[in-house]
Amino acid sequence: MDVPVLKQGHFLIATVQSALTDADLAQLRRSLVEQVGKFRSRGVIVDVTAVDVLDSFACRTLRDIAHMAGFRGAETVIVGIHPELAFTMVQLGLSLEGVATALDLEEGLAYLQERTTPAARKSSPLATRGAGRGPVSRGQR
Repeated sequence: MDVPVLKQGHFLIATVQSALTDADLAQLRRSLVEQVGKFRSRGVIVDVTAVDVLDSFACRTLRDIAHMAGFRGAETVIVGIHPELAFTMVQLGLSLEGVATALDLEEGLAYLQERTTPAARKSSPLATRGAGRGPVSRGQR
């Protein structure tokens, strides 16, 4: 199953619409990393709002996407982890350590805008926290 990827300004938005197979996740990772270079994207949002389950491979693939996109100069944020999914991930000992998360697409876009605007990077408190230090909560902005 292909995951639709929307180019929105300098950002790519991948909306995962259902649980993906390992092959689908690998394809998503490859596609996003290629598109970051192709479109010179500054940020990637992976929206998992419609996903009920993230297994260990899915979590590792999301971390890989964030790290690979980072090597190509783009920030990544995972959005839309609903409470039941977060609960299950914690119960299973899964984490997205090193990957920024946000409540929803709106907050994800705001996070990327703040992180990728040159003037904002110099004065933002987020700049001192750096990517990869864990989830972003509403109170941190």
